[in-house]
Amino acid sequence: MACSHWLFFLLLVAFTAELSVTGIFAGAVGVNWGTEASHPLPPSKVVELLKSNGIAKVKLFDADPKVLEALSGSNIGVSVGIPNYMLKSLNASRKVAESWLHDNVTRYFNGGNRVRIEYVAVGDEPFLQSYGNQYRPFVIGAAMNIQNALAKASLASEVKVVVPSSFDSFLSESGRPSSGHFRTDLNKTMIELLSFLSKHHSPFFVTISPFLSFHQNKNISLDFSLFKETAKAHKDGRSTYRNSFDLSYATLVSALSSIGFPEIDIIVSKIGWPTDGAVNATSPTAEAFLKGLIVHLEKKTGSLPRLPVETYIESLLDEDQRNLSSGNFERHWGVFTFDGQAKYSFSFNHNSKKLVNAQNVQYLAPKWCVVNNNKDLSNVSAKALEACSVADCTSILPGGSCSGIRWPGNVSYAFNSLYQQNDHNAESCNFGGLGLITTVDPSVDDCRFSIQLDTSHSSSQIPILFQSWPLLLSFLPYVLNL
Repeated sequence: MACSHWLFFLLLVAFTAELSVTGIFAGAVGVNWGTEASHPLPPSKVVELLKSNGIAKVKLFDADPKVLEALSGSNIGVSVGIPNYMLKSLNASRKVAESWLHDNVTRYFNGGNRVRIEYVAVGDEPFLQSYGNQYRPFVIGAAMNIQNALAKASLASEVKVVVPSSFDSFLSESGRPSSGHFRTDLNKTMIELLSFLSKHHSPFFVTISPFLSFHQNKNISLDFSLFKETAKAHKDGRSTYRNSFDLSYATLVSALSSIGFPEIDIIVSKIGWPTDGAVNATSPTAEAFLKGLIVHLEKKTGSLPRLPVETYIESLLDEDQRNLSSGNFERHWGVFTFDGQAKYSFSFNHNSKKLVNAQNVQYLAPKWCVVNNNKDLSNVSAKALEACSVADCTSILPGGSCSGIRWPGNVSYAFNSLYQQNDHNAESCNFGGLGLITTVDPSVDDCRFSIQLDTSHSSSQIPILFQSWPLLLSFLPYVLNL
């Protein structure tokens, strides 16, 4: 009997050591996997990428069957998402909730290659201030109906219902974390949400964004955002905050405490640093931020009484179709480029010092579309604007990796973006005879003229209508050589 107790003790010590090495005590780190790309990597390739980089948790924004099938049998912890547009119908009907759960969760628990679904995220930051009241009235009801559907399917003990909250759902007075509170218009909803989460032992999902804090607040320095030891500390009474993450996180804890939920588990559902589309959105800066964040989480340094139980990096891959209402950087959050190639030196895996790229990626032929300099280019800027109204031209705007190239190089970039998006369709490089297809790579220094992925998911439609006039006008000075 004594021998068996001793054996149990040794196994417990070994298990504890393993947890410490993998960083689980510091909180698991996963990634957001979005699919708003014109030519997404095949899901099977993305799952290979996750595995080869030791990423054990992934947060999705929907419940794409192809993505979930690729994740089956992987043992990767998964958070599936319910898009905001579905909240109203889910709030109105238990039957709709039961049907959604059956199609997107329950069926993946059957059979040998099950998907390890841990969370159902009701909405994608439905409390974002810019949404106003568009989704808020339906969130709690939708969450309750999904919870009831889980209970009916006998999955409530395995899958937790959560609601991702935006970075602007909480704030403080004069930058003092001790005065942290939720937005006044959200107070009632937050009390209802947190009561629901506490009742079902679910965590609070929230975005923390040191990048946006830096981008929008002149009182936040870059060094303070990047966990630099030389950064000037922020003081609040007896507390001292040495980085932007701690400042925001302490504000959140105060906000939770102010409405009676000081002990609820917190999961940071989005945190990251973009690499293009804005000043200081670069690969070296993103690398410094992520390395600083991981070290900070593992060492449990700082003035916080507790840290998040899980943290999800925003995001795994760049997505060229993401909405740009928050800024041109929105399409450049990826740790990897759209084709699964690492942007910088970093690692999710303690056994490796660098990221592992996606393997055997299939590209279109090495061809690009550029300006034909032998033609009259007096009307070429109008054609570039047409291309940028539908293709991704964010890299040629201020702060972008291609903002340094001058006219007509920026026009060539616009032409190539449309040409790649349309799978090298010759007509998409016509531009009234001003475009020219070439096999010579026009990339210059850090400005990469990409070649798109060869994938069946892409569209062969040639866009002819402007999609967004405000976005189109933002490109105007940069394609007119102003």
